[in-house]
Amino acid sequence: MTPEQVIDMDNDPAPSPASAQQAAPRDSALVAAMDIAEVPAVEVVLTVAMHLMSASAIACGLDEEHPNPDLAEARILINALAGLVTAAAPDLGSMHAAPIRDGLSALQRAFREASTIPDAPGMGPGEGLTGPVW
Repeated sequence: MTPEQVIDMDNDPAPSPASAQQAAPRDSALVAAMDIAEVPAVEVVLTVAMHLMSASAIACGLDEEHPNPDLAEARILINALAGLVTAAAPDLGSMHAAPIRDGLSALQRAFREASTIPDAPGMGPGEGLTGPVW
């Protein structure tokens, strides 16, 4: 081994461009994981609920830019929202859960209005978890 090949163990060698590119995603994932760990659970659940509500509204055709409903997608999203709010409500408390329930109910009604073939009462998206929506 030549002296140029010997690496001083006290000093880290400069990372190669390839290893720097590999380290960047790992570092950013670690930073993101550390950041999300600092967010209170209630905020995480509410953020997910808001994303589900927004996507459901768009899928129900309530967005001016996307007026054509995709009810198959809306059904999945509303079911997921109903499951989330039903499971998390006891831990969220009424202050946080009530607005999500109201939004869910509005989305269930919008789905029913957009549907050309209405579901039987209690059989609409999420209604198995929340009860019939009129």
